[in-house]
Amino acid sequence: MPLPFYHRPEPAPPAFNTARPLTETDAIEIWIAKWLRVRRKDLIARYDCDPRRIYEIWEGVRFPRAREKALAQFSTRYPQLVGHVDPSHHKRLPLKTRSPDQLNLFG
Repeated sequence: MPLPFYHRPEPAPPAFNTARPLTETDAIEIWIAKWLRVRRKDLIARYDCDPRRIYEIWEGVRFPRAREKALAQFSTRYPQLVGHVDPSHHKRLPLKTRSPDQLNLFG
């Protein structure tokens, strides 16, 4: 027997809007926002994307030339801040280290 309408679960909304993929212009703006210390949460909300897409841009996997273009635009928009930012790619930190040196802490 089918359940009444009000007992049917609502379909889950999609986690992220996949209608518009990020473009190189978006990647340039994401780099500039990083240097202006805009929070990652705010960038994800602004571009309505998966957080992994932001990190792909920051690591240079997607749009590898966007960082140089963004640095050129950043230096013209904010010349007083150029010396205060780190224009290098994002570096992942390992979640677990397997160094034998840490075993000395427990011995």
